[in-house]
Amino acid sequence: MPSTSTGTRRRSAVPRLSAAISAAVLALSGCAGGTEIQTGGEDDRFISGDGSATVFEMGERDSAPDVTGTTFEGDELSLSDYEGQILVLNVWASWCGPCRAEQPVLDEVHAEYGDLGVHFLGVNIKDNETAALAYTDNKGVVYPSLYDQPGEIPQAFRETVPPRAIPSTLILDPNGDIAARVIGPTTYGQLTELLNPLVVEFDFGDPEERPRVSEQEAEDDAEGTESEDTDEAEATDEGGPAGDDE
Repeated sequence: MPSTSTGTRRRSAVPRLSAAISAAVLALSGCAGGTEIQTGGEDDRFISGDGSATVFEMGERDSAPDVTGTTFEGDELSLSDYEGQILVLNVWASWCGPCRAEQPVLDEVHAEYGDLGVHFLGVNIKDNETAALAYTDNKGVVYPSLYDQPGEIPQAFRETVPPRAIPSTLILDPNGDIAARVIGPTTYGQLTELLNPLVVEFDFGDPEERPRVSEQEAEDDAEGTESEDTDEAEATDEGGPAGDDE
């Protein structure tokens, strides 16, 4: 059984537009544990989740649907392209405040786990492409995102995550099975705790030995301060006190 009981688990499915699915979407949306946020018309109401996570243990995992999409750069990507690797699939939009708040977390974890078999893929939904591109440029996001304006990819995962929950994150293991989900914004501690067991499970290395972005930034800041102090000292030595020239 999964480690939490939030929501329902999914089976591999292809999105269909029907009254039954609409009813299921509404029912699942109620499981998000958040509040509804209005971003436009009737079709643009989304659920802001509470950041709750669910872990699916080996043998309890469902296969992810092999969805395909196109990146902002025009490249076609399928989830099966990441077979053999751990994939963090994050649903976001440029107008989503919690998405903006969690972006530094995603960037930091992406940088630290790149050598541990972990890849990141964004799914941009219900968004203006120009605004979405400006977001990735301004935030300096280096991993790709699929542009999915209609929100078809979240529909394919609707039995695992409410399609209207944004942001939301799915973690797929190297077999293409759903190993964990987060409904709402994730945190550094939460995301790393979800990834670490998978990295060990599939023998991708020791996550405790990964480089720490925060430590590197602190070291760079210290080196920068030391360099400034050295430059000031050298400038003083070269000029010397005014009385030394007499």
